[in-house]
Amino acid sequence: MNPQSTAECRKLHDHIAAGTETAQTATVAGRIMLRRVQGKLAFATLQDAAGRIQLFAPAKVTPDYEGFCALSLGDWVRVSGLIMKTRTGELSVKVQEWEQLAQARRAFPDKWHGLADPDTRFRQRYVDLWVTDKARATFQMRSEMMSLTRRWLEDRDFMEVETPVFHPVPGGALAEPFSTHHNALGIDLFLRIAPELYLKRLVVGGFERVFEIARVFRNEGISTRHNPEFTMLELYWAYADYGDIMELVEELVAHLARLLQGTTHLSYQGRELDLTPPWPRRSFSELLAAHSGLDVNLRTPLDELRAHCTDRDISVQNHWGPGKLLLELYEKTTEPELWGPVFVCDYPKEVSPLAKDHSENPGWVERFEAIVAGRELANAFSELTDPDEQKARFEHQAAQKDVGDTEAMSVDRDYLRALEFGLPPTGGLGVGMDRLAMLLADVPNIRDVILFPTLRPESL
Repeated sequence: MNPQSTAECRKLHDHIAAGTETAQTATVAGRIMLRRVQGKLAFATLQDAAGRIQLFAPAKVTPDYEGFCALSLGDWVRVSGLIMKTRTGELSVKVQEWEQLAQARRAFPDKWHGLADPDTRFRQRYVDLWVTDKARATFQMRSEMMSLTRRWLEDRDFMEVETPVFHPVPGGALAEPFSTHHNALGIDLFLRIAPELYLKRLVVGGFERVFEIARVFRNEGISTRHNPEFTMLELYWAYADYGDIMELVEELVAHLARLLQGTTHLSYQGRELDLTPPWPRRSFSELLAAHSGLDVNLRTPLDELRAHCTDRDISVQNHWGPGKLLLELYEKTTEPELWGPVFVCDYPKEVSPLAKDHSENPGWVERFEAIVAGRELANAFSELTDPDEQKARFEHQAAQKDVGDTEAMSVDRDYLRALEFGLPPTGGLGVGMDRLAMLLADVPNIRDVILFPTLRPESL
């Protein structure tokens, strides 16, 4: 017999009075999470994916009473019996039939103490989900966040697509890729660092609104906000620009906050955060000047920019130009101070090789980052559609790679060919879905929202 969920039992029977035993039988299954024996009476808490219910086991009624009392925390059981409420008002199943479905051969943590060590929680998520209520709730919320995002975009005529994970040429972002080898074809391939260039190929192909919730891979360090394998929402919208994408971002995030938390006024790590649209829009240059106290721009001599970086313990590479140096100064002095939400607009062209030139400011592009709680949540721009300009930027990136920049892009000749068939004006967006989940769940570490984060192997 298929068991009922504990939530279904509660929905059907929570109304009965304390001290009442019904004539209705229920069958439930799950793990034993608490157990206490009082002579000829035993009580246990059974937990399944939907919640918990008490098991009431009198020695006169429960078969193999001693065996039931000997169950270990974490053992899986199936139990059948009459629905009742104890005199203290606890909805219970009187154990008239039971069987052990699986044994927990390792000691299960006490429900009330859980797993105290964070590293153990991340490594043994299969235990953490049972004993840490917030962990279970966080991942349920994350799942709902993904579903709501899909529905919201589909309601606006965006089509979900799937693009390759193996790329012959790494591109779409400035990051070092993971590489592998395909034996049958005899070629090296790269795990994607972004789906961007394939999604824009689809816009060239006539799909005017596309999105992908993509698993992406970057061979970079690990921190509270970085995991080498993470989830990104990328979308492309023909005939839109980065102004249209700003409105889309703030509306989507506010929509998710309202449905998942009931409000756009959140508290994140003890500090208030108002996600209500519209979000402020500030220029990169304006914010850098305000927070660094420096009067610098793309025309500032390189030696002066390098000195400012060195003064702030920023390691400088000889091949960096003014745009990269300004970005390093911004990320050191400014971004962590922006509680937000705020759209930081118009970035140096040097660090934005796929973005359209700014219509008024030479050397800058139509790009923004959405900063929330001192970190980047989204990156977007009006897309570069000119194949000749894109070729020149790819070649500049390739030259950077030749002098040791492992994060620089390569020349993707098939993408250039696609652009030669014509890419209409397009707005593009990438949203870090793990960071968005962190924000909505109010957790400080990206490992708290990734079921199985990347960790150094342990010795077993």
